Amino acid sequence: MKIETLPLGQLDTNCYIVYDEAACVCAVIDPGACGGRIAARVQELGLRMQCVLLTHSHFDHIGGLSALLQELPAPVYVTAEDAADPSGLSYGMLRYTDLYREGDELNVGAVRLRVMQTPGHTPGSVCLLTDGVLFSGDTLFAGACGRTDFRGGSMDRMLCSLRRLAQLPEQTIVLPGHGERTTIREELRSNPYVREALEG
Repeated sequence: MKIETLPLGQLDTNCYIVYDEAACVCAVIDPGACGGRIAARVQELGLRMQCVLLTHSHFDHIGGLSALLQELPAPVYVTAEDAADPSGLSYGMLRYTDLYREGDELNVGAVRLRVMQTPGHTPGSVCLLTDGVLFSGDTLFAGACGRTDFRGGSMDRMLCSLRRLAQLPEQTIVLPGHGERTTIREELRSNPYVREALEG
C-alpha cells in the first residue's frame, strides 16, 4: 500500500490517494478541491481510480468532486446520514453513487479499507482503517478533534467516537482531514479531547 497526500483548498484539506502499486488501482479519500489536479496526479502515477470515499459531506471535503468525476468517473461512497446533508454545508456539491456503513469493507487491489462510523462532527462521519493506518477525516486531529457546533454535530457523540478510536493499537498512524499525521499513542498522551473521552 502506498499513500499520497494532497493538501487542497483554502482550508488545506488533506486529500489522500491510497493505492496498490502492483494492481495500479487507487481510492481517493476526500477530494476537497482542485479535482483536475487530483485526476492529473492519479494519471501521473499510472493508476485507475476505483472509487472515491468521503469521510463526511462538508464542502471542504467534497469541493473537487465534480471536476474529479468529469475526468475519472468512479463510484462515490458516503454514509446515509451524511447523504442527507443535515448540516447544510455541502452547498449542493455532494455527488454519490453508493452508501456505506459501519463494518463495510472496500477492496482496492490488495488494500482493504474498513468503515468505522464515528459521528460527532457530522451524524454520518466515518474513519477508514487499513493495515495500521486510520484516515480520520474531521473526527480526530493531532491534539484536537473536529468541531461539533454545526447543525447535526454532537460533542457527546464525538466523545464516544474518540473513546472508540482510543482502543485502536497505539502504533496506529492517524492521517487526519487537516493538519499533520499523528499516532494513537501520541493522542492518548497529549490530546485533551481523547483524555476527556476516556475519563467520561
